Amino acid sequence: MDLPLQFATQHRIKPWTLWRVCIIGIALLLAMPVLVVFSYAFVPTGAVWQHLVDTVLADYVGNSLALMLEVAVGTLIIGVSTAWLTSMCSFPGRRLFEWALLLPMAMPAYIIAYTYTGMFDVAGPFQTALRDVFDLRYGDYWFPEIRSLGGAGAMLSLTLYPYVYLLTRASFLEQSVCVLEVSRTLGNGPWRTFFKVALPLARPAIVAGLSLALMETLADYGTVQYFGIATFTTGIFRTWFGMGDSAAASQLSTTLLIFVMTLVLLERWSRRKMRFYNAGQRHQSLPTFVLNRHQRVLAISICFGTLFFGFLLPAGQLLHWAIETPDMLDATFVKLTLNTIGLASATALLALILAMLMGYGRRLNPDRATRSAVRVAAMGYAVPGTVIAVGVMLPLAWIDNNVDAWMRTQFDISTGLLLSGTLVALIFAYLVRFLAVSLHTLESGLGKIKFSIDESARSLGCRPAGVLWHIHLPMLKGSLLTAVLLVFVDVMKELPATLVLRPFDFNTLAVRAFELASDERLMDSSSAALSIVFVGIIPVILLSLSIRNARNYHE
Repeated sequence: MDLPLQFATQHRIKPWTLWRVCIIGIALLLAMPVLVVFSYAFVPTGAVWQHLVDTVLADYVGNSLALMLEVAVGTLIIGVSTAWLTSMCSFPGRRLFEWALLLPMAMPAYIIAYTYTGMFDVAGPFQTALRDVFDLRYGDYWFPEIRSLGGAGAMLSLTLYPYVYLLTRASFLEQSVCVLEVSRTLGNGPWRTFFKVALPLARPAIVAGLSLALMETLADYGTVQYFGIATFTTGIFRTWFGMGDSAAASQLSTTLLIFVMTLVLLERWSRRKMRFYNAGQRHQSLPTFVLNRHQRVLAISICFGTLFFGFLLPAGQLLHWAIETPDMLDATFVKLTLNTIGLASATALLALILAMLMGYGRRLNPDRATRSAVRVAAMGYAVPGTVIAVGVMLPLAWIDNNVDAWMRTQFDISTGLLLSGTLVALIFAYLVRFLAVSLHTLESGLGKIKFSIDESARSLGCRPAGVLWHIHLPMLKGSLLTAVLLVFVDVMKELPATLVLRPFDFNTLAVRAFELASDERLMDSSSAALSIVFVGIIPVILLSLSIRNARNYHE
């Protein structure tokens, strides 16, 4: 009998323990927004939904699919090529690029979109200098349109390729030395080994990274809204706030959810019959391909170009604008920073507590009900923030309205908004969206703790809560810190749910940057945007270190 199963069998107290009840209750609560959105698929919407179908629904579907296709091509080309170069090839600067290529992950797509627009738009410094140098006028020359579907695809690709790079590089580092050595002895060079051996073996990781990138593409609001592209996320906002029809907005959200779920199912179906085995030799260093002079130049150009356009150029421009607008660092900026830090800290701590409760509860009761509940609680990460905001607002508004009506009837007192339009609703939406980040991090850490340690503690009379508090938590310090930081940064960057659910006269750095950029005050938005980027660098560095330590190898 497997040790986990033996441990669970020997020490299971009762079928419905307190841990299991808590886990299932939390899972149902976190699943409520998605279930509410799905339930509105059967609510008649009348003329509004028919109007959407007749006029704009085709644009939403077409633009969303086109954007996904562009991002898929861009992230695959950039992410896979840079992962191969930094993992398997030897060239100057490789160790620097290994971690630096993750830095664009700290740059939200909507921020890089504002920055590139400010630099390369018609009135931007680049086109202005081009007209001055060559004595041209607007219309005398062709220049790529930044505010376009292609421009949005490029912006998203530059910020989302790290998902593919991260998982693909980790897969390359885990591949068997023997297989790669055999390919080399058969006379295959770097490129042939890449296409014939390494790429097929890394397919599951590549598809997983691509799925994450495409889900983030469907969830994006700031970039497509700023570029004026009609997608599902912008359509949900317009239907909710412009037409005032929550049912039609929910049905649009349901359609978007179908897109996301289809993407997840396709990813799982694509590898349903595939089995990949590691032949070992992790103690050996991976064989690296020594590139010739021209190949080294090409490798450096690819890696540096990706880093330059994905991080260095936009970050440098933001820093330049922030220096030129010191008056934006006023009391309002301090208040925005405190709001953001407080909101992110509260969410990160709550997510950590819930993730610890669910992860350890699953360890105690690894039955089907518990596993299913944990899986349901973690599905929110695949759901766009716009959809979650709609799913949170509808039931909370219903509760507020009914409580207020009852209080008016019984006591002639208006309770106002108790839940909707408050920080409670906003933090709840964040937990639905980002609990999976914390949960997966902690489950990974718990998986490295042997069950024999639990058995020893229980044999000495320590109860489950005592095992968690006195033994697991001290051993999980690194995982706990990583989980808190990842959720903290995700909350700082989150935009659509914050726009919908934030209380009146309550702003965050992300919302402020979006509002200023939407008013074409790009320079004024730089301080808020730069703060988000700099804080986002911290978990990026931690991720890079964890990958590097995943396998002991040397050049």
